[in-house]
Amino acid sequence: MAKAKTIFFCKECGNESSKWMGQCPACGAWNSFTEEKIDPISKKTEKEIRNVETHTLSEIVSVHEERVGTSMEEFDRVLGGGIVRGSLILVGGDPGIGKSTLLLQTSRALGDAHHKVLYISGEESLQQIKLRADRMGSFSDDVAFLCETNLSIIDGVIRRTKPEVVIIDSIQTMFNESVNSAPGSVSQVRESTGVLMQLAKGLNITIFVVGHVTKEGVVAGPRVLEHMVDTVLYFEGDRHASYRILRSVKNRFGSTDEIGVFEMVTSGLNEVKNPSEFMLEGRADDGNGSVVACQMEGTRPILMEVQALATRSNFGMPRRTSTGMDYNRVNLLMAVLEKRLGLKLGDFDCYVNIAGGIKVSEPAVDLATCIAIISSYKDMVIAKDTVAFGEVGLGGEVRAVSMADQRIREAKKLGFTNIIMPQSNLKGLKNVEGVNLIGVRNVKEVISKL
Repeated sequence: MAKAKTIFFCKECGNESSKWMGQCPACGAWNSFTEEKIDPISKKTEKEIRNVETHTLSEIVSVHEERVGTSMEEFDRVLGGGIVRGSLILVGGDPGIGKSTLLLQTSRALGDAHHKVLYISGEESLQQIKLRADRMGSFSDDVAFLCETNLSIIDGVIRRTKPEVVIIDSIQTMFNESVNSAPGSVSQVRESTGVLMQLAKGLNITIFVVGHVTKEGVVAGPRVLEHMVDTVLYFEGDRHASYRILRSVKNRFGSTDEIGVFEMVTSGLNEVKNPSEFMLEGRADDGNGSVVACQMEGTRPILMEVQALATRSNFGMPRRTSTGMDYNRVNLLMAVLEKRLGLKLGDFDCYVNIAGGIKVSEPAVDLATCIAIISSYKDMVIAKDTVAFGEVGLGGEVRAVSMADQRIREAKKLGFTNIIMPQSNLKGLKNVEGVNLIGVRNVKEVISKL
């Protein structure tokens, strides 16, 4: 019998090597190689390899993907319209953010629609799950529960019961007997995910996998884990706030631009059908340094409040702080205002905050950020019914953004009547009744128009 070989593979990209290396030649990561033993290929496997045939595209029959709705519109939106049968979905998030609550609530909705669901927990006992489930309401008998961490037993239960949806909570607690390492290790997580992927594709069932995250906010374990699954979802939000955001960073069956917004309550998670109204609650009436911006999340426009506070610094080094927006982007915009408008921001501490805790990355928030900083610096109040969007360049010019008409319709729906936007976006737009569209070419025009 041939001896087992030892190989080294990169935790970041999965590149294999016969010896240990300090830096991965494929992805450039340092100190990422780990050792693993592999079994030699048996003669039976060698025969199967010789009998494998290839196929051309003309020989392959395309099949329309079948989706299952969860009756949770926000969840279905992020998945691309529903659950695709035979898919493997990874759900990550900070501890206590509500991953298990989301999937338990999803299993309840699927059970009410008479879909067979198997919820497998490696972290909680059946009694603990029942305490959490009782707060949500009654569960259908189509939802079964199992507390197990041995993948061999889980494999047999899934093949025997044949559920439509399986939920694994969490992948770090599962272990494969054929791998000689502790649960949660790199090799265990990779091999366990491989077994679940074969089950999902072979039996045409959907499997949700919960993954722990590191302090950097990425899923713990080898990076190849995210490449193996079909969809990667991140559950975000402040543990001390009531809102939660479900975001897709990878989706083979849908868009990665959509988000779902939920509110955490005693009975579980409630869907937030109008995130803009939710984000603008509690806004001050007559405060300076505040303006409403509009960001696109996929096809959904979301209005949010951008706050800025500029105060004269008592020290030689002014302080800059940004919450919810890229720190370097705020510094860039302040440099543009100082150069193009002559604002003496070098003597001022400046704090920028996106109210509600949401994180923004779209350049369309630039114009609203500049207006908020100008408002606080000049101690001028911006009208409460004003919305601003547009990208600001280094020359102080205000550049056009995409989907301006959707942003305008969302602002009008929430009662905003003044919209400051790029002049180039006004071309081709029809006049909107009851809304005053104010076009600006550069940041100099912004002050005169305000």
